Amino acid sequence: MTPWRLEIYDELGSTSDLCLERAHAGEAASLAVLARRQVRGRGSRGRDWQDPGGNLAFSVLLRPEGEGIWPAGLWPFIASLAFYDALAPWIPDPACLRLKWPNDVLLDGRKAAGILIESGGDFARRWVVIGFGANLRAAPHIPGRDLACVAEYGPPPAPEIVAQGICDGLDRWMAVCAGAGFAPIRQAWLERAHPLGTRLVVRGESGQVEGSFEGLDAQGMLLLRCADGTRRISAGEILLLDRGAMAPPAGGGTAAAT
Repeated sequence: MTPWRLEIYDELGSTSDLCLERAHAGEAASLAVLARRQVRGRGSRGRDWQDPGGNLAFSVLLRPEGEGIWPAGLWPFIASLAFYDALAPWIPDPACLRLKWPNDVLLDGRKAAGILIESGGDFARRWVVIGFGANLRAAPHIPGRDLACVAEYGPPPAPEIVAQGICDGLDRWMAVCAGAGFAPIRQAWLERAHPLGTRLVVRGESGQVEGSFEGLDAQGMLLLRCADGTRRISAGEILLLDRGAMAPPAGGGTAAAT
């Protein structure tokens, strides 16, 4: 792996925007950008990511190599595993910490962290920018949303520590994927996700559908058991209906980084 080059700023508009600028300018892979305060953060589906200060605002630039080796659908899982492992040592009870398809990290069913993935470029100069945002010291107050922060569970880590943990995790899980494909990534993600059978609502452009979580297919699509059978979901906003029914991770999700 190329050594990470970490740049730390007291304030930025958006760490991902800076990585995008550098990607278009030809910056090499393994650039990591951390802002102690971010004033124009971006979340999924065009939402703002609010940063009251003291939280994690962090993005990385990667340049996948080899046609077909790194399809876009892999990155949410690799990034989520790296994020989970970076946060897990700071959560005393591992049952509290869960992954939600495709790119959220939950504490007791409430969103505490999220990932935004952007990609582009041609075959010779492809790039992927992954933004990581986590409520470490405080959760923003957003009407209609119940958010969590790491400080509710104990002393929060410094953003620099979490950022380094993410970089280490990306190296680890990219190596796993390069050596063994998606299957071990899929299994590790399921071990850290909310339990099978969790009731979900999926909102998409054509409406919403309710069902129970049946896992992931071999390509990483969400499997949702509905009244008319199992559906494969490729995109959508996921809402948990069984937030209070979080059981311990099944076979391997622990409070220590793996």
